[in-house]
Amino acid sequence: MGLRHLFRLYGLAVGLRRYGALRALSSIETVPPAAPGFLRAVTFFIPRRRDLPDAPGERLALALAAMGPTYIKIGQTLATRPDLVGRPLAEGLATLQDSLPPFPFKAARATIEAELGGKLEDHFSAFEEIPVAAASIAQVHKAVTTDGRTVAVKVLRPGIEARFSKDLTLFAWLAGIAQARVPQAARLRPVAVVAKLKETVLREMDLRLEASAAAELADNMAGEVGYRVPEIDWDRTSKSVMTQEWANGIRLGDREALVAAGHDLTALSARIVQAFLLQAMHDGYFHADLHQGNLIVEPDGGIVAVDFGIMGRLSKHDRRFLAEILYGFIARDYRRVAEVHFDAGYVPADQSVEEFTQALRAIADPIMDLPVEKISAGKLLAQLFATTERFSMQTQPQLLLLQRSMVMAEGIAMHLDPQVNMWQVSKPVLEGWMRDNLSPEARIADFLKSLPRLMERLPDRVDRLLAEKPAPAPTVIVKHESRLGAFALGLLAGAILLKLLLL
Repeated sequence: MGLRHLFRLYGLAVGLRRYGALRALSSIETVPPAAPGFLRAVTFFIPRRRDLPDAPGERLALALAAMGPTYIKIGQTLATRPDLVGRPLAEGLATLQDSLPPFPFKAARATIEAELGGKLEDHFSAFEEIPVAAASIAQVHKAVTTDGRTVAVKVLRPGIEARFSKDLTLFAWLAGIAQARVPQAARLRPVAVVAKLKETVLREMDLRLEASAAAELADNMAGEVGYRVPEIDWDRTSKSVMTQEWANGIRLGDREALVAAGHDLTALSARIVQAFLLQAMHDGYFHADLHQGNLIVEPDGGIVAVDFGIMGRLSKHDRRFLAEILYGFIARDYRRVAEVHFDAGYVPADQSVEEFTQALRAIADPIMDLPVEKISAGKLLAQLFATTERFSMQTQPQLLLLQRSMVMAEGIAMHLDPQVNMWQVSKPVLEGWMRDNLSPEARIADFLKSLPRLMERLPDRVDRLLAEKPAPAPTVIVKHESRLGAFALGLLAGAILLKLLLL
């Protein structure tokens, strides 16, 4: 097994050498310091391509794109993890385009017929053989169903699961070596990162899960005017095939076409940011692949989102944390921002609150002194997460994914309207969420909702307490159990309500 991995590692080194990307490995903390030099030495005879970009991250992106589907997905994942690869590399990897040559229509037909049963013509009266898009995991065809609806049909690449499994085995092996031999790797948990990548990729390879993600997002955004998700055709959806309503319109990246069609770019810009914040803060479930090709503007000005292979999910704990730190930064209450990190358990208790507060001021004051239209919440969070590394904050992948998605949403908004005031656009959504979730009334409501479950669990907790400190005689235990239960319930409820009312 080790020899096979070494051969694969050598192939990886050759691919990086061709694009002048081996030097980029030096800035990745989990890579052993001697590795880049060794790999350069054993691939010295491999010629480099000409006309390569200067930025190491962009070279790495080109190299990964050339090496195939698994490496494209790895690059996209690393773009969300500046804690692993450093911010310059992460920014370069953000340019990685997930596009590959299409696979033959004959293979797409075979997959559709095997998955849906019967002949392709039993399900579609028309089917365009040339795909409208081809990416690392699947490609999309335009078709018309037998009942006359125009749809988009997504089909997995043949053999893609086996290819990913083989490549990810190599990366799991490398992560294990790094975690065992590189001191800095323990904090960054590369083994867990690769395991998470594998879980994410396997989820993307089951198109029923992507269809389910689209349906959940559609339900969450059902009441929002001007933003929607195409309807899923469940009868024509399976593990390797997903069929959904076709979206007619202009890709958000085509600014000139949007202007020519008479769309209000300022309104579109605001809607993108607000829709993202609503998803992230209100529902805790957001579209995390916000590049311009995945958003389509319909003739009536409504935005349609597509491609739900990458989604982000935030717990209420995470959302409360984010809302409080954003509010703290806006109010310049850096001590409060620091305390929120400690209260959430993200920064270890043995760190200094005072020093952390000072570090927060150092990153925030230069940003908060900018004109309000130039304040980027995404960039503020990026600098925050970079700073927290010095204070042993454990990596929070869900927050990094949110931060990356926020930067993408802001980038799209700026592309449409360079004068957009991000804070003015974001403020109503953030203030509304804080009013609904952080006010004393909201906290009391949360407590009352959880009270039935608390009441159900209380007898078990009382029993455990009694079992830890048994009384001298059974009759005494029985006599005091009801008193103890009533006392514990009253004490617990009173303490919680008092705390909520005093907040």
